[in-house]
Amino acid sequence: MFAGCLQRLGALGAAVLLMGQPSLGNGLISERVAFEDLPGWHADSLDTALSTFHRSCERSKDRRLQQAGWAEICANAAKADDARAFFEDHFQPVKLSTKKPVLFTGYYEPELVGSRQRGGQFQHPIYRKPTDWGGKGKWRSRAEIDAGAMTGKGLELAWLADPVEVFFLHIQGSGRIRLTEGGVLRAGFSASNGHQYRSVGTEMIRRGLLAKHQASAGKIKKWVRDNPVSGRAMLQHNPRYIFFREVTNLSDAAGPIGAMSVPLSSMRSVAVDPKYIPLGSPVWVSKQGDTPLQRLMIAQDVGAAIKGPHRADIFYGSGKGAGDSAGRTKNPGEIYVLLPKQALATFAPRN
Repeated sequence: MFAGCLQRLGALGAAVLLMGQPSLGNGLISERVAFEDLPGWHADSLDTALSTFHRSCERSKDRRLQQAGWAEICANAAKADDARAFFEDHFQPVKLSTKKPVLFTGYYEPELVGSRQRGGQFQHPIYRKPTDWGGKGKWRSRAEIDAGAMTGKGLELAWLADPVEVFFLHIQGSGRIRLTEGGVLRAGFSASNGHQYRSVGTEMIRRGLLAKHQASAGKIKKWVRDNPVSGRAMLQHNPRYIFFREVTNLSDAAGPIGAMSVPLSSMRSVAVDPKYIPLGSPVWVSKQGDTPLQRLMIAQDVGAAIKGPHRADIFYGSGKGAGDSAGRTKNPGEIYVLLPKQALATFAPRN
């Protein structure tokens, strides 16, 4: 594997990158690209990208960045008054691709109605992390929890009306719950049960329940609601289960908290595999499809299904509109990482 074969690119590795030749290992290509060659680079207004970058800059712990003058870059970001000049002065675009195109998907922060107390239509809980589990290895599966493994433990954070929305809240990892008692509960990711994520949409395609072009979030929700018994069993195909915590001290305008412990920014934050793309890095996204997208985003989050250099998950924002856009996003494209110019000699996937 690439991560096992490469510990660090030295002088020879840097020369390979600078010559624009393929790097070693597992089909990954690292190729220097001029800013002028980034599709749509001059059409994107970069001020919000700079503020998003600055928000998480000092929180990046990636050793590849720390070894490349990252502290100075963060200091300069704080006082930059020309976003485009800042990125062009400090970074070198590097194209990453594999033998297959990069696949872009989307995610969002759902807005749901619920209650802190069980009653009426609100019969389906979201849970805090189990107090009798240390968080290592595997805990109860989704099927076991649905069957009552957490009942009576007093770990219910809130109650929702629709078990399908509970499932998709797990997929998104965070959400806003408008409480019948008044106010909004911000539910953020706390932990998972340690099980591997398995795609319900892929399984439905395999069984012939949906055609490949139909496997959107909306189609999956409709099928499960139309088939409540077999639909519940279908959702349990994914044994991974998410536990939540209440997030406080966030303004209504702020996005959910991502992997870098800062609020995500709509259409400027993207989830990546940090083995290949350092968290905190600027990333140029060039997505194809019915709604093509070319803009600068910041790698600020991760995802259970986002594995490898050919996957990225775009954060669309909060609410139904963002959810509709995110649910329609499943498009190929290209991704470019903006690396500190000093990092070219040290960039390699982490072990």
